Amino acid sequence: MASQQQQPGGPMSQPGLQQQASLQQQQQLLSQQQDFDPVHRFKMLIPQLKESLQNLMKIASLNLAHNTTIDNGIKSSDTTVQRFDKSLEEFYALCDQLELCLRLAYECLSQSIDSAKHSPNLVPTATKPDTVQTESMSYAQYLGMIKSQISCAKDIHNALLECSKKIAGKGQPQGIM
Repeated sequence: MASQQQQPGGPMSQPGLQQQASLQQQQQLLSQQQDFDPVHRFKMLIPQLKESLQNLMKIASLNLAHNTTIDNGIKSSDTTVQRFDKSLEEFYALCDQLELCLRLAYECLSQSIDSAKHSPNLVPTATKPDTVQTESMSYAQYLGMIKSQISCAKDIHNALLECSKKIAGKGQPQGIM
């Protein structure tokens, strides 16, 4: 049996390779999903932000010490120091990324809340009748809700059309008919 596992084309190697390939695909899918998750991205950026802040403070202290020695006349400005503005720009770039992640997470949460508010109950599907929940709505109730949403969307569309016609009407000269 040990010899079967060691042979490259043996019967035990194929299921092992399939499991490994399946596991790699699942990991890739999970990492792709996490890349789009703003909360996960935020958590990934925090250590980078801490490191950038530490680097920024270190460069600031070195530059301050260097300028102090020059001001006191102890040292000339022959030595090069790291540029503060570049590290500050890196820090601000990370802060901007974090802000975008937080805004995106907030928008996702707002959409989720709105979705739950406007369509709070599930509609049971014909393929899974055994999973009917007590909170689910009937298909007739679902159709009624959809019709009211369509009606609301039409009202908004008509209001926007009316408003655009009024704006377009104001742009035309008054004396020409």
